[in-house]
Amino acid sequence: MTEQQDEGLHVDMSTVLPRLKRAHGQLAGVMSMIETGRDCKDVLTQLAAVSKAVDAAGFAVIASGLEQCIARGEAGVADRERLERLFHAFA
Repeated sequence: MTEQQDEGLHVDMSTVLPRLKRAHGQLAGVMSMIETGRDCKDVLTQLAAVSKAVDAAGFAVIASGLEQCIARGEAGVADRERLERLFHAFA
């Protein structure tokens, strides 16, 4: 399990990396679709799927941070403010 530290928050990245790898594959597929001249509607559909996958990874990071604060039982003002900023970056 890989963890990232951001000013005191230890975020579990074990579920995030597979999501990002999947999004990476989807994005490569979108690029290939564009290069081969696929229909615009199909490209946009797949591009929307990539966007949702990246957003889901971001929300997983936020959820892990929230879970960490709850588990510690000391969700301080600074942690809350950091998590709110992260949430708003993806909302």
